[in-house]
Amino acid sequence: MEYFEIEGGYTLKGEVTPQGAKNEALQIICACLLTEEKVILKNVPEILDVIRLLNILKSLGVSVEKLAENEYSIQASEVDFDFLFSEEARKHIQKIRGSVMLMGPMLARYKKAYLPRPGGDKIGRRRLDTHFLGFEALGATVSYKRKEQAFWLETEKLRGTNILLDEPSVTGTANIIMASVLAEGTTTIYNAACEPYIQQLCKMLNRMGAKISGIGSNLLTIQGVDKLHATEHTMLSDMIEVGSFIGMAAMTQSEILIKNANVSMLGNIIPVFRKLGVSLQIEDDNIRVLPTEVNKIQSYIDGSVLTIYDHPWPGFPPDLISIALVIATQAEGNVLIHQKMFESRLFFVDKLIEMGARIILCDPHRAVVMGLGRQYQLRGIKMSSPDIRAGIALLIAALSAEGISRIYNIEQIDRGYQYIEKRLQKIGAKIRRMREE
Repeated sequence: MEYFEIEGGYTLKGEVTPQGAKNEALQIICACLLTEEKVILKNVPEILDVIRLLNILKSLGVSVEKLAENEYSIQASEVDFDFLFSEEARKHIQKIRGSVMLMGPMLARYKKAYLPRPGGDKIGRRRLDTHFLGFEALGATVSYKRKEQAFWLETEKLRGTNILLDEPSVTGTANIIMASVLAEGTTTIYNAACEPYIQQLCKMLNRMGAKISGIGSNLLTIQGVDKLHATEHTMLSDMIEVGSFIGMAAMTQSEILIKNANVSMLGNIIPVFRKLGVSLQIEDDNIRVLPTEVNKIQSYIDGSVLTIYDHPWPGFPPDLISIALVIATQAEGNVLIHQKMFESRLFFVDKLIEMGARIILCDPHRAVVMGLGRQYQLRGIKMSSPDIRAGIALLIAALSAEGISRIYNIEQIDRGYQYIEKRLQKIGAKIRRMREE
């Protein structure tokens, strides 16, 4: 069993470049199934979730070739659909929720899709109804095989239609877009997610020959085409990793330059961190985080307690709520953290409380953080990472803590962060990957 051993209390200094965006990569890789021609992908994050998805494609008979570090070619000229019915496929798919986005491309190109129920983070209910309602509107028949715990979709022909999503789901929007680009006629998707990663997917598909308009808005119009073609695509920097590095700098009172941060695509991330007292300078497309003696949490204009909550882009991302909560533990002032989307994502706060943080968990969605104002440091403990984002939040807490911390179940962190310990060592972090038999 691997774990991270972290000696906290050290200041970090230097430059970091965020990896390619995890959530974009999962969509883009699935979209490669829409054409039989070769697609070149650049700035691909070599993280566990991405490697798992690439391995699923390989097992499907897709040609996946690593051209250079973080660069791959994918050609789905032939697909072994029967692999999806195997026990091996089930084991792979149950480890990665992003595999759900295989359904849209397969339905579009092969008029059928089969997928065992996907896995992923244990952060509460994550329904898939939005995906299936969209597929049904396009003309697919959807059934759930309870004994096999798998979804079966089939259609004679997908036809364009008007779709109103019941929620602006990012993966749901991506899946429906990918199903629509090869459908007959025109599809409109209203209440669509408009995250940068959805914009990137649409731009790539248009380069492949799709006809998508309204990119960047919540109303997409898609005119179906007969065929898509080869292209090249480069991933954006991962906005969640940008936020994670901001959190590390703030908690360790460090000066860090985050390069190639795609500042224009960060939405409300920077304003929210500034409300938590983090000192940031924007330098072209880079972010410099400056050390402060104590971060002071802002209050509302009437003096009431600040609330930080997640919201679809350009709001504050749910994946950064854990980071915001950790920053608040050493800030001066109080804040209500409201995680609206997932009811189990705040359950890691018991570890922070054990480290010395002052937090009241009100319910599965809300926690009140009473900042310590750096009156004393958090203390190192042994803990386990429950999911990707809680894992990196605990790692950030450990970097700022007094003494030694151990974080187990680090496979969760590896799912979303590429070579994280090596990259942190370069800017002065005392972190080692260890193995316990």
